[in-house]
Amino acid sequence: MPAPATRRGEEIRVYGRNACLAVFARRSQDVRKVYLTEARIADFKSVLAWCVKNRIGYRVVESDDLDRLTEAQHHEGVCFDVRRQAPLSLTELLQTCAPSQPALLIWLDGVGNPHNVGAMLRSAANFGVRGLILPAGAPALSGAALRVAEGGAESVALAQAHAGEDVLALLHNAGFKVAATVPRDGAPLYKSSLPLRLVLIFGAEGEGLSAEQIRRADLRLTIPGSGAVESLNVSASAAVLFAEYWRQHGG
Repeated sequence: MPAPATRRGEEIRVYGRNACLAVFARRSQDVRKVYLTEARIADFKSVLAWCVKNRIGYRVVESDDLDRLTEAQHHEGVCFDVRRQAPLSLTELLQTCAPSQPALLIWLDGVGNPHNVGAMLRSAANFGVRGLILPAGAPALSGAALRVAEGGAESVALAQAHAGEDVLALLHNAGFKVAATVPRDGAPLYKSSLPLRLVLIFGAEGEGLSAEQIRRADLRLTIPGSGAVESLNVSASAAVLFAEYWRQHGG
């Protein structure tokens, strides 16, 4: 898959052990600076050797320094300044999905909580999801989302729709069906045959999908359960759906 273009000069602060190691493994050329605590030196010995060889700056700092740098306390003793990769266009993402092959994509329509986005990316990487689609105008992924993803963000292609683009029409033209999850009255997930080329659309936390998005979806799926709660958290729902698709088409 071709690497997406990089916006010149734009950087993101990536933190967390697994998130940083995944960035280094996948695109070390984008690492601009490394900060870590003394306790993390052994884990990042090869990274520091690479920094010396390539004249990339690194600093051994205190945990409090990382608290300030990352504006978080869950940095796990390491932080990288990394050149941000620009998202693919939707057309570019669809071109990476061969017509004859199974492909599962995620379409986020208002999911903004970075912990939910990160958890979804972690599950997506585990179950072989090919890409994540952001709506036009949505903010870029945050460092918090990348940390929660535990490196999964480096394995899932990121695309963003353009303003005015008919996302549903482009997906249909590429042979995809779109499924919406609804808390009730949808087809039971475990009794449904999921299409080989499928896009799962997820709505904002709390409000869920709009009536229009549900109406336009090709499928409406409900995850069965005890009924003790109305529905699952969006990231938990996503993991269940990804796992069922993997069971049917990828396992």
